[in-house]
Amino acid sequence: MAMGLEDLEPIFGEPRVECPGNHSVESPPFLFHVHASDPSHLAIHVTDFHSNTWEALRSVHQLEDMRDDIGIGDSWSEFMDYIMASLKSREVKLILDGHLNSDGGAAHAKLVAQKIKVMPVIAISLTKLTGSVASSAMANLSLQLFKAFKSTQQECSIQLQKVTSTERERSESNQSQLEQFSKRQKLQMTNSSDKFGVSASLNSGLQSPEKQAARDTGSTRVASRVVPAYRRARVRGVLLHDTEDNDDRKKQ
Repeated sequence: MAMGLEDLEPIFGEPRVECPGNHSVESPPFLFHVHASDPSHLAIHVTDFHSNTWEALRSVHQLEDMRDDIGIGDSWSEFMDYIMASLKSREVKLILDGHLNSDGGAAHAKLVAQKIKVMPVIAISLTKLTGSVASSAMANLSLQLFKAFKSTQQECSIQLQKVTSTERERSESNQSQLEQFSKRQKLQMTNSSDKFGVSASLNSGLQSPEKQAARDTGSTRVASRVVPAYRRARVRGVLLHDTEDNDDRKKQ
């Protein structure tokens, strides 16, 4: 596998500062920046933006020698993953040697990183920067930190837009489904109301006074055509009597 640092992502962090022999002195906060200065060099800058600015440059070959000394990683990519993971962890320390309150600040510094406490330690010695070189390093660190912040902000904005768009689509889908369900319910209620109205109209028509009177009149007519038995017998008796009288008159 080709060894290079083309795809190395920059790292920013705040190390825990240790000053052996200066426990009474409160150290200022430091920031460090790890990045690839070019495809074959790893650059590390550490500064308090005052009188202490440090730098370390390691070539690919120097990193390969460090890999052999530490014995981490079966491949180049695994070794670089371990270094970057160690520098991203909370176990990053800046060890300063010298008086921070002196005009020149600390004389020596070393950046120490460890992925977890039981794993090998990465220790990188730093070179002190002064004058315009230190100012340039601080300016570059500030600029790169701003760019990283801006990139992170843009990424968060894009992710937020995606989430917002997804939630909007979900809300619109739910609203559409709710409207369709409401329409179906209204249609079912309308159909039920129409059927109830037709049934009520039929029942009302059958029970209306005019039709009830017509039914009563029809029943009365039928009833009037029925002649009781005693009346039918009497009528028949009269008819028989008349017939006999007619026969007697004919004989006379």
